[in-house]
This record gives sequence, C-alpha cells and structure tokens, in this order.
Amino acid sequence: MTSSGVIRVMCVDDHRIVREGIGVIINRESDMSVVGTASTGEEAVAVFKRERPDVTLMDLQLPRMTGLEAIRQIRQENPDARIIVLTMYQGDEDIHRALAAGAATYLLKDTLSDDLIRFVREVHSGRRPLRPEVRAALDERASAPTLTPREIQVMELVAEGRRNKEIASSLAISEETVQVHLRNIFAKLKVSERTAALNVAIRRGIVHIR
Repeated sequence: MTSSGVIRVMCVDDHRIVREGIGVIINRESDMSVVGTASTGEEAVAVFKRERPDVTLMDLQLPRMTGLEAIRQIRQENPDARIIVLTMYQGDEDIHRALAAGAATYLLKDTLSDDLIRFVREVHSGRRPLRPEVRAALDERASAPTLTPREIQVMELVAEGRRNKEIASSLAISEETVQVHLRNIFAKLKVSERTAALNVAIRRGIVHIR
C-alpha cells in the first residue's frame, strides 16, 4: 500500500470486457485503485516491473505466455509479489500448479465481487486465504496418485489426437513404452480407456485443450 493508503492493483486478462469489469469493482473501493492492466503474460511481466502493484489479479488462460509462466517470472523478479489467480480453470492440478508457482490464492471468475475485494485486502495484508472448495480440491489431489512428467507429456499428445505410433515418434520412445505409460495413467485416473482418461485429465486441469 502506498503512503496514500491505496492498494495498487494490476489486472491481467486477455478479455478487455473482463479487465474493465474488474476495474469497475476495484476502483469503486476508496482504498483500492487499478494502476495497470495487461492482456498477455509478456505484457503482465512488463507492466509489473513498471508499476510495482501491491496485488496482481492473474488469469491463467493467456495467449503465448501462460498466466502460470507469468506468475513464475514476476515472482522471480520480486519474490514478495502478491498474486491472486482469477480464472475459469477449476481443476485441482491447475490450483496446485498456481500455488506452487507462487500465487497467494486462487479464485474462480464467478466469485462474487464482495469476496474478490475481501481477498484483495487479505492478500495485501500478507495472508493466503483459500476458499473451502479450493482447499477441498487440494486435499483430494494430495490423496490421489499424481502423473509423472512423462505421463503428462503422453496425455498432452493424446489431447492433440495423436495415436500411439505418433506419440512414440514425438517422444522418441517405443510404442510398447507408450502403452505402458497409458496403462499406468489409466490406473492412476481410475479409468479403462483413452477417452475417459482424457476427460478426467481435462476436468482436473492436468491437460488443456487449446
């Protein structure tokens, strides 16, 4: 907070109407002001360096550089940066990755404006509040088997519609190894075939359809 007592907020979202809507919510508070906006991850990093906001509202789904990568770069620039993820992604893996990257908390875009304001104030004060459903998703993830980085690569290629032979070629492994990875993935996600595995992986935020 500046000497004027105003919390300086940056809003990052690739939709102008969302940025403007959040700006209306923030700017109507006497102790808050939007001091910068960005529509891409690269722009977010640049605006952060220039404006040094107290709190950043960050979408994850951005063109080119993702919001997740922008969080990492901003936190590398300033380890004390206070970032709230505000997104439509609600998978437990999305939440885990965002918090691991350095976000203070995680909100969905259908969050009521009063809750958004409250979270901005709490994060600015140094707290890391989590909504009950976000905490429940993290608890569920902690009790479930996680995919290895290679298994995630395989699922990303499945999401692109690649067949086993194409996956093997892309990863420079044998088709038999691809099949082993898929069997392990099915067991971890508690499914029996590719389509069901992909549905679970998308729902949990393990992979995204672009």
